[in-house]
Order: sequence, then C-alpha cells, then structure tokens
Amino acid sequence: MSVHEATIAPSRTVGRTVPRKEDPALLTGRAFFTGDLRLPGMADLVLVRSPYAHARVRAASADAARGMRGVLAAVTCEELAELAPSLLEPSWPALARGEARFVGEGVAAIVAEGRARGEDAAEAVSVEYEPLPVILDLETAPAAQQGEMGFGDVEAAFARADVVVRRTLRLHRASAHPLETRAVVAAPDEETGGITVWTATQGPHRVREALAAALGLPLERVRVIVPRVGGGFGVKNGAYPEDYLAAWFALRLGRPVRFLEDRREHFVATVHEREQVHHAAIAARRDGTLLAVEDTCYVDYGAYAHRGFIVMGHTARSIPGPYRMEAYRNRFHGVLTNRTPTGPYRGAGRPQANFIMERMMDALARELGLPREEVRRRNLITAADMPFDRGLKGPDGRPIVYDSGDPLATFEAALDAIDLDAVAGLKERAAREGRLVGVGFSISMEDTGRGPMETATVTVRPDGRVTVATGAPDTGQSHGTTAAQVVADTLGLAYEDVIPADTDTARLPDGIGTFGSRSGVMMTNAARRAAEALRDAAMREAAELLEVPVAELRWQDAAVQAPDGRRLTLAELARTAGAERLRATAAYESADVPYGNGAQAVLAEVDPHTFQVRILRYVMAHDCGTVVNPAVVEGQIHGGILHGLSGALFEELVYDEHGQLTTGTYMDYLIPTAVEMPRVELRHLETPSPLNPLGTKGAGESGTIPALAAIAAAVEDALAPYGVEVLELPATPARLHAWVRARGAGDGR
Repeated sequence: MSVHEATIAPSRTVGRTVPRKEDPALLTGRAFFTGDLRLPGMADLVLVRSPYAHARVRAASADAARGMRGVLAAVTCEELAELAPSLLEPSWPALARGEARFVGEGVAAIVAEGRARGEDAAEAVSVEYEPLPVILDLETAPAAQQGEMGFGDVEAAFARADVVVRRTLRLHRASAHPLETRAVVAAPDEETGGITVWTATQGPHRVREALAAALGLPLERVRVIVPRVGGGFGVKNGAYPEDYLAAWFALRLGRPVRFLEDRREHFVATVHEREQVHHAAIAARRDGTLLAVEDTCYVDYGAYAHRGFIVMGHTARSIPGPYRMEAYRNRFHGVLTNRTPTGPYRGAGRPQANFIMERMMDALARELGLPREEVRRRNLITAADMPFDRGLKGPDGRPIVYDSGDPLATFEAALDAIDLDAVAGLKERAAREGRLVGVGFSISMEDTGRGPMETATVTVRPDGRVTVATGAPDTGQSHGTTAAQVVADTLGLAYEDVIPADTDTARLPDGIGTFGSRSGVMMTNAARRAAEALRDAAMREAAELLEVPVAELRWQDAAVQAPDGRRLTLAELARTAGAERLRATAAYESADVPYGNGAQAVLAEVDPHTFQVRILRYVMAHDCGTVVNPAVVEGQIHGGILHGLSGALFEELVYDEHGQLTTGTYMDYLIPTAVEMPRVELRHLETPSPLNPLGTKGAGESGTIPALAAIAAAVEDALAPYGVEVLELPATPARLHAWVRARGAGDGR
C-alpha cells in the first residue's frame, strides 16, 4: 500500500472540484486585507522619491516638513545613515545611499497623521541633486554577476553540425500588476519590546527574518501576519524598503505606521522583470536532430543586485527545456542599470528561456525546410527517458533530474486538439480572402515544488471542526481550498468542516512562502503531514480516556473507534482534552523537485492594415501530476496564459534615454481585459510525481512559461508572406508594422 493510499481516504474531495473556501468573503466584500486594518493612533508613511535615474544627493533637508501640521517624523537619506545604518543594506537600501540610482528611489521619508498630510510634507522636503550619467544598455552595463554553465563538448558538436542557426533575441521589461498594491502596517508590541507587522506578502517568514536583522531584534520578537492578499505574482515576495521604514518608525514613535502603495509608486518602486538580451546558436544534423545549443545572455538587475540573480539562474538552467541534445553552454551576465531593481515575476526567468529555445527551434525548422512540429517530435524527451538527467545543477547544487511525465505525449495532445489539417485549410481560405492567419507551438518543462520545506498547523475547534494554516499564504491560488481538501480526506472529515486560517508567524514559527509553483507540492503535503500528526495526537488522547492501547484503536471518519464499540469524535475529544492538546504543527521537507510539462498551440490572425493581433484559438495540454482540484488548476492555467498573452502582445515598461519611465500609467502601459482573453481549450495529462506522497506538481506558472513563444510563433507564421521573424516582444501593431516596412513588404498603410 502506498503512502497516498494509506493516508488519504479514497475519492472524498482530492481530485474533485469543490466550492472554493475563499469565495464567500471575497464576493460579499467581507474579506479582510492589510489596507482594511485600522489601529488606534495609526499614521501613514510617505516617501520622497528621486526624479532622476542617477544623481548624487548633495544635500537634503526635511526641516520645513517637520514643522507642518500632522507631521510626526521626517528623515532624509543622510540622516538615516546616521540614525539607522542597518537599514541601508547594499542589495536595496531603505533610502538612497549618497546616490539615487533609479527614478522612484526613496531619498526621504515622512510619517504623518494621514496620507494627504504626508504628501504635502513630502513636497516641502528640499533635495539638491547632481545629475550623473545614466546607464541603460544591457550589453555595456557593468556586470554584478557573471558565469557559465552547461554540459558536453559544445565546440565538437558545432563542428560536426550540418547546420548552425544564430539569432539575437530580446525580451522586454514588464511587471506584475495585482489589484492590491503593496501594503504594510507595523505596530510596536509594548509587552515584548518587539513589533507586529501585517503585510500583503508572499513570504512572511522571509520578511520576519529581514526585519529582525535590520532592526536588531530577536526573531521571536518580530511577528508577521498575512491577511488576504490581492495578488502577488512574485513581486510581493521578500522585504522592501518601505517595510523596513514602517517598522523602524513604528518602534521609534511608539505607534502604528502604515504604508499603502499607490499605483504610480507601484510602477516605479515595485520590482520589474523579463528584460534580457540573448545571442543564441543552435547546431543540428540535416534530419533535424539537435546537437548543441549555445547562448550568451545579459540580464538586467536594475539599480541593485536585489533578486535578479534568481531570474538569471532560472533562465540559464531552463533553456534546454524538454529536448535531448549532446551539449549546452550558457554564458550569463547579470548587469546593473539605472532602472527599478528586478526580481522574480510569474515564471521567474523561465518564460524567457522557453522563448529562446522555442524560437530557435522554429528558426532551425525554417533553415532545414522541415515542418516545425516534426523537428520537435524528433528531439522531445519521452516517458521512456524518465527519469532524465538534464546534465545541469539546480540552485541548490543538486543535479537537475526530470522525474516523470511525457513531453512528447503532451505535445501530441496539443496538436490533436488544434488539428493541424483543419488549420491548414483555414489558413488557405484566409489567404484567399487577404487575411493573415498563423499557428504557433511551444513546449515547456517547469521545475516546481522546490523546498527545502513548508509547514502547516491543524487545530481542532470545540465544535469538532478543524482549522488549517500554512506557511505559504494564499495570494489568490485557493490555498485554503486545496489544503482543506487534503486535511478533510486525511482525517475523514467533511470538506465543509475544515476552515482555512491566515498565515501568522506566531503560530507557525517556520515557513518558506508562496512562489515558484511550489505550493501544490510543499503546502499540500505539509497540510497532510499536520493532519496526520493531529490524528496521532487524537488517538493518544483517546487511548488515555478509553483506557485502551493506541494499537487497538481505529481511526474512522474523524473519530476514534475502540474494539468494544465505544467511539470518540473530534468534537468530544476537543471538549475533553482541550483544543491546545489537539493542535499539530508539521513540516514537509524535501529537496526533490518535481517537473511539470506543458504544450501550447495558438492560432492567431494579424490584420494586414492595422497589424492588430487577434487570438482565434488557444490550446494547452498540461501535466501537473495529481490534480487536487481541477477547477483550481484550470484557473491557475487560465491566469498564467493571460499573463503570457499580456507579455507577448501588450505590456512594456519603456524608458527614455534619461532613464525616465514613459509608460508609467495605464494610459500607456497596456494590459489585456476579459475582451482580449481567448477561450482556452485545456487538456489534462496526469502523471503523478514519484517524489512526494500526493504525487503533485506545481501549476501556477505553467500557463505563462510557454505563452510568449507560442504567440510569437503564431504571429510570425501569420506574417510569413512578409518574411518577418518575431525575435523581440511585445508584438505590438507599431512594432509589427515597422518590421514589415523594414522588409520592404506590405502596402505601407
């Protein structure tokens, strides 16, 4: 009997679509977010932000601001360096250290009774700047980090190749735009001398550790609570300058301090991602068999080496994807520019890697005169290859090994759904009508469920219902729902009797967080472990009360059954033993990384006059192992595809030569609406991972990773009569028109 069979009751809720626990509060407006918190004496933090991309702060004075009505405190970057140097750590200081390095960097901070008063006071702060040269070009920018990774003999493989294809590809800057911007409330704890922080974060334990270190407090005196989070997508993971400042001012003033980011600040002060330049080459035999891939990439870290190195590492490791090859080499350069710092955003470097590999596969097929799908078929990893040693090492130094799945079967499922014969007929009819229609594909492998651990706590209430909280807060992924499903099945409870609770570091002393498609593996298995620990505790309590050895008791439908027929339910045990004795916290630890895979096929039309792109059909086949809740997984994939679609066709953070963001509002920075979102035809393949008891793999980023390449390929295929290659995104009408004009094609309108 497997662990799965031993601990999960057959066919209760796991594997079924059940109503989301989160929906009633969200739909009725009862959900509680950080911005809803009101504490006595709470004041607001406002930052004075640099208007320059690069400038020396020659002098700064907040004297005029301090005398204004309602202002409780004001500090400049120069003063903070003297008062709290620990807040000026180099990876991203709370306020600028001598120089402002990007537009929007804080140079002074105000705490006032109300945001409006704080903003008035911020205008009274005097700052003298000395503009400095602005660095924006990735290939000439100073390197903060560089290195090389790969496997095999690249030179020998290229020397034997029948064909070598080289391209330069560029990915643009973008960022997440959750409905809720960043929010934090910090309140001093008079009893302990510590601090309690409510924050919209994906990683409360990481925030706690960062604040404790910066404030010089023992870890146990920093408490972080995560209410509902209105979207994160990677950019709310980790501590920001405003988190440090709010906590520091709260301790200094002895009263709560709140920072609520406005949308203008979000554009310039919350991390960006995606921007990379790649010089790639692919070597193959005449029949399309891959021999080697070589790539030199430049990744923009922005003004500080904050967390951009994570993105760069994921890109370099992910380029080989689901394909067999003899050799691979990546030379990577993480560079510093005078733009907003970068960090992981949904997909975290993997969409870029997939874009590089899939675009190069299409270029190879074109060079060889072979069908694009056939070149892929000849090189894709199959189930027979699993487990597949990729020949690279992960961020933890362990070998990258694909554990399970069948990328070729996934690709065939997508092709079967899109029906290439029918597509060929459609393209012919469209061409006769003067329409431009194309189809594109993309196939991805995704590392998910990365450890090293996650925690969960399960507690019995006096009425016999159970609460579950995990160290991975829900930021919209339905964690409460999936955790409740696992706990209900493990304990034999009705799904309705499991209640999700907020993540609170006082109740969960350890945890990692929500990011990197890890929760479907780490969070669910942690919830299962905690439920098992609770069941064991209940059995021990029942053994004492019934005076029967534990070995003679049976657990059935959330109750303990004695051989003589006596029975104690969880509610009875809670009332007798006390809820404190029926609480269990457990960690699920694993260094193994399950790999999901997906394939997308996209049918797109490009208007030959306006160059607007319209998605006609969108197909995705996907394997994320055991599906706990089909509707939740589908929602994650749909959301991921929308993110990919947005990055492929709409979103772009554009800076001018002075480092000024020119697309800093939704008038200029375009994001799709429900109108632009196509209907997604989704096919599930379910290959349980052998690496965890539930057999799950992550799904949160699987829709995003292949989307950029699939859409680019469809647009390129549509523009085949003009000979245009899509090697840069987003594929906006203006950009497509320019490419067509550059080829001397089109009617010029």
